[in-house]
Amino acid sequence: MDYMTLIQLLDSSVRLATPLLLACLAGLFSERAGIFDIGLEGKMLAAAFFSAALASVTGSVWLGLLAGIGASLMLSALHGVASITFRGNQLISGVAINFLAAGMTVLIAQDWFKQGGRTPSLTGDARFEGITLPGADAMANVPIIGPLYSELISGHSILVYMALAAVPLTWWLLYRTRFGLRLRAVGENPAAVDTAGVSVIGLRYAAVAICGILCGIAGAYLSTALQAGFVKDMSAGRGFIALAALIFAKWRPWYALWATLLFGLFGALETRPDVIEGVIGMKVQGQLLGALPYLMTVIILAGFVGKAIPPRAGGEPYVKER
Repeated sequence: MDYMTLIQLLDSSVRLATPLLLACLAGLFSERAGIFDIGLEGKMLAAAFFSAALASVTGSVWLGLLAGIGASLMLSALHGVASITFRGNQLISGVAINFLAAGMTVLIAQDWFKQGGRTPSLTGDARFEGITLPGADAMANVPIIGPLYSELISGHSILVYMALAAVPLTWWLLYRTRFGLRLRAVGENPAAVDTAGVSVIGLRYAAVAICGILCGIAGAYLSTALQAGFVKDMSAGRGFIALAALIFAKWRPWYALWATLLFGLFGALETRPDVIEGVIGMKVQGQLLGALPYLMTVIILAGFVGKAIPPRAGGEPYVKER
């Protein structure tokens, strides 16, 4: 495998890892506050549809992004009401959101656009284009460093850079602010937080809202940056893969980055079977390459669930003692 092939493979890995990273960080906020969220998949799917739909109608990708975040926030609010206010089963609530989004997006898309459950293709200002960073073109021919900067670091959409910036921001927010300390405490011992006079319900709703925003950006990225429009079930299990990456990362932001990049690499290998064939010296079936991310998900869940310790109050509704 030559150097340029490696750069192209890593470039694809970053692009494919971006929605996983955003969804993984979304789940991290929610689960750190004690709210398990199986509904990441549904929120991404709803955000992908409404982002593409509004971008197609208005011609503005930024309005599409806001629409996607709004749709995800509505589903987050629904999950919050069910699991926080009414203290329902968090897993069932998340599964219900996934079913709701899967059916709702296709139904509305067919009624709205009459294209078999998809939106029209997005062009121009209706989708996010790659950004050429300063000096990228000038450095393109510089050995080693040139392709690394111009091909791998430069050329991504703004949402990719936002996702990467969200990692240190999440770390700082969780570990260097009072809000983060309280949020993590709510996921471990909500009674102690309540005794200190801090609203457990308020913090959990805040975490669910942050989760909704990040899932909204992830979904918008799928339909307005990674692809040019919405198609049925385009989230393709990414929400569940993000949950597996979250367990693999042990609910830590920096580990989440490397875990999702690993999944992104597996996804990139599916599009470049020649790379694997060149390394192992034999032909590999495309179906096997396509199944790699899901096989990895099963392996991680089987091997790391017992080793990775989730927040102690995770999945448990809080009932205030009188």
